Amino acid sequence: MNPLAALSASDVPVDPDAPEARQWLIDELAKPSYQAARPTWFDLAAQAVRDWLGSLFASPGKGIDGVPVAVAVIAVAALLVAAFLIFGMPRLNRRSAATREILGADDRRDAAILRREAERAAAAGDWTLAIEELFRALAKGLAERTIVTVSPGTTAHDFGLRASAAFPHERARLVRAATVFDGVRYLDAPGTEADYAEIAGLEQALRAARPTPLVEIVAGADA
Repeated sequence: MNPLAALSASDVPVDPDAPEARQWLIDELAKPSYQAARPTWFDLAAQAVRDWLGSLFASPGKGIDGVPVAVAVIAVAALLVAAFLIFGMPRLNRRSAATREILGADDRRDAAILRREAERAAAAGDWTLAIEELFRALAKGLAERTIVTVSPGTTAHDFGLRASAAFPHERARLVRAATVFDGVRYLDAPGTEADYAEIAGLEQALRAARPTPLVEIVAGADA
């Protein structure tokens, strides 16, 4: 409705001049009924977002009907949910994988439990089992300390080489321990008290040792 037409005939001069007509129009539009109809800041922001999304999804010269936006939002949400379900929280997932999968077996025991099991087997004279459990305790301990990464498929030999990079002064004993583990585990070699004692000394030494910093390793390789 024309604001000027809403004014009563008794209030409006027959022939107002231009300044008077402009002031009457301003006064009329300032009334609450007109102010309530003005778009809010939220309306303006929503329209701006809608226009931006339209520029992304709509073809030139066409508007946006909301369907492409809904499809895109659903797709992104589905990807985020799938990533969380598959990978979990990154830090927790990496630590869980490193400390669960150990030398080809899914073993949820921690290093301390494996070490106690090794000691129990040794007390019973079962040197084969004692060697297996103690070498797993050694590997699990370094994985728990995030010194050595143990992934599915890592062999005892691979672990020995990776651990040697962090403890180069123990390389010979690490390689020897990995060979003994493979022998009793896969080749039916008999475990001996001497082999167990050697691995026990290595495990105890590495548990108390600090790894060689990467800078020193690189410097030694370049020398």
